[in-house]
Amino acid sequence: MSGARKPCRHGSSSNRITSPIVTSYGMSDRLHDVAEGAVTMTVPARRTLGATPLFALLLGGFITIFDLFVVNVALPSIRADLRASLAGIGWVLAGYELAFGVTLIAGGRLGDRYGRRKVFMLGMAGFTLASVLCGLAVTTQSLIVARLLQGATAGIMFPQIYAMLRVLLDAEGRRRAFGLLGMALGFAAIAGQVLGGWIVTADIADLGWRMIFLINLPVGIIGLLCARRLPETGQADAARTDWAGTLLATIALILLLFPLLEGAHSGWPFWTWGSFIASAAALTLFVAWERRVKLQGGTPAVDPALFTNRSFAAGSIIVLLVYSTSTSFFLGFALLVQEGLGLSAFAAGTLFAPASVAFIAASMTAPRMVARFGDRAIAGGAGIYLFGTAAVALTALSGAHEAWLIPSLILFGFGQGLSMTPLLNFVLGFTAEREAGMAGGIISTMQQLGGAIGVAMISILFGQILGEAGYARAFAGGLTYNIAALLFSALGISLLIRREAREAREA
Repeated sequence: MSGARKPCRHGSSSNRITSPIVTSYGMSDRLHDVAEGAVTMTVPARRTLGATPLFALLLGGFITIFDLFVVNVALPSIRADLRASLAGIGWVLAGYELAFGVTLIAGGRLGDRYGRRKVFMLGMAGFTLASVLCGLAVTTQSLIVARLLQGATAGIMFPQIYAMLRVLLDAEGRRRAFGLLGMALGFAAIAGQVLGGWIVTADIADLGWRMIFLINLPVGIIGLLCARRLPETGQADAARTDWAGTLLATIALILLLFPLLEGAHSGWPFWTWGSFIASAAALTLFVAWERRVKLQGGTPAVDPALFTNRSFAAGSIIVLLVYSTSTSFFLGFALLVQEGLGLSAFAAGTLFAPASVAFIAASMTAPRMVARFGDRAIAGGAGIYLFGTAAVALTALSGAHEAWLIPSLILFGFGQGLSMTPLLNFVLGFTAEREAGMAGGIISTMQQLGGAIGVAMISILFGQILGEAGYARAFAGGLTYNIAALLFSALGISLLIRREAREAREA
């Protein structure tokens, strides 16, 4: 392979998947690699965790995923109450994922350097405060700002969970703890839709959708009290956080997302194209800065050298595309069934619950499928995900009763779990062991950024069609992006598998 390093595969995908940690439509079982690579760690002698500190870590993971999903069923209520545009509610979703994604790597390094328990508690306190601000928001703009803060604090808190489970527990304890964490994240995805829908529909204390955020106040206080029992850990020689690189990446992404979310609504004025150009310029500066940091012996936020590995670079794009189809689907689906079909938030969440169960079942089945059929099972899962997405769109277009959506939603959820869960390990397998921490951080960030970009794309398509053709056609039209992204991803995975097989024969 001219001009690129040969991919370094550390065993088959089946060997690399050691536990069926649920990725929960956007969260990776490899997020803990953000903090990987420590050489000298300050680790307490104990190798077990009591129930109280373990509960604090599980609760931290739960609330970050719960607040990603609970907003989906509440979006129509938020839109009606705040009189938000489609672009506005797009920002409510995309802003959380964008801020989450760009702070993940920095969050991991902050924990290494200043103490993981301290940073975890800081992140949880910030997340709780941001949740209260979300619940008190009186305008779309104030809600977006609060969601950005909520996502940023989640990105600071989340890496500490994986890092502390890794360094505070022995091998057997880690297996049990990560299994519990996987169940907590999977349950958060379901609860966010079903319980969240019930909270919105029940209109507790006449607060409506606001209660989905305000409930985090007592939950956050409980988490902070429990987190005080966590032992402190850190890394004596931790690298400094590349704040300049993180800022440049954030600016580039905001300049990209802003015209994507606002352009169609505004008629694509001149400033949108200027924003795209400015985004490209900021991205160029980011790459130049990261190379400079690396040449000077520092630790960049993202090592550009990783992307000279063509297989890893292609795999990263595939991860972004696959994960861009998740949150975008939820946005369109919530608008279809609540605003279009007139279902309550609780009914909408319950309608989607079978897909969530199918996702979890497929996630737990995926390691065995990959062990039996090899990496081809990932491409097959992407194909099932593609057909499930198309089936949901066609069922919506048929005008059938909403109950007829359930079979296609189950197919959708099963394909999603079968492809998303092993895909991350497949792509990370193209990197060397010494690159695992940085590569894990990049892949985790690509997941969140993919979600934000997907929301922007479906907002454009949905909004363009809605006024003329109604919700069913707008939903199906919006899913044309998802179908195209999944088709490209399935083909890309197949090509990477063939390249790997060819290079294995030549080795």
